[in-house]
Amino acid sequence: MKSVPLNAFPRSLSRRAGAKKLRAAGRIPAIIYGRQTAPQIVELDAEEMEILIQHSASENLLVDLAVKDDAQPKRLALVQEVQHHPLSGNVLHVDFHEVLATEKVVVMVPVETVGEAAGVKTGGGVLEHVLFKLKVRALPKDLPEQIVIDVSLLELGRAIHLGEVKTPPNVEILGDKHIPVVAVALPRTEEEEVAATEAEPLAAGDVEMIKEKKEEGEEGAPAAKGAEKAPAAKGAEKGAAKGAEKGAAKGAEKGAAKAGAAPEKGAAAAPAAKGAEKKAEKPAERKK
Repeated sequence: MKSVPLNAFPRSLSRRAGAKKLRAAGRIPAIIYGRQTAPQIVELDAEEMEILIQHSASENLLVDLAVKDDAQPKRLALVQEVQHHPLSGNVLHVDFHEVLATEKVVVMVPVETVGEAAGVKTGGGVLEHVLFKLKVRALPKDLPEQIVIDVSLLELGRAIHLGEVKTPPNVEILGDKHIPVVAVALPRTEEEEVAATEAEPLAAGDVEMIKEKKEEGEEGAPAAKGAEKAPAAKGAEKGAAKGAEKGAAKGAEKGAAKAGAAPEKGAAAAPAAKGAEKKAEKPAERKK
């Protein structure tokens, strides 16, 4: 990968408000970091950065970064990340990873296919991209912007695996060599699509939702029964209360009647006792 020159300027404005002011002035906020240097915030010319990205095959760029009034006249760096606006696509922020020209680095490189697969052209198959980026290791100057795979000879039901991908000199692909990168498969018919959809098991979340609904229904049923029983229970309580009140009233009346009868009997007994005393006194007087 050939390095391209890019100018940068020290940045004094930071945080969100400062970044908005920079973008309004036609600048892009950026940061430079590396293993051997402290992070440094800078700003770029928006038009220069946009042109640089448009003329490159991918956003994997190796730049000779010249920061104004910096102690180092040029700094070799990889464009690590570019943030775009979701609607306009304008560049919002750029991360630069400073590297050494003599030290290997690991980056993700996009995959590009060329040619029309034989299985697609004659067999009616569909070309499927299993991996869109590959992890590679190389010196900065040897890094490819993209990895090109020729699929012209790819037959129906066949795949190109990671170990079969041809790389530029001095570039090593990392990962399991048996993983497919691109493949040609038969397209699904409508019947197969329907069968596959019907055969798919329910998601765990769906099953849990159904269970929750059932549990709610089951809990609701006893609650309804309890609600039906509640009035009956209230009626029984009222009946018991009334019965108790009536019983207590009757008992009180009977007790009062008995209490009233006792004094009457006592009153009758008192005169009888007096008569007996008088009779006893009369014989005693006669003896005298």
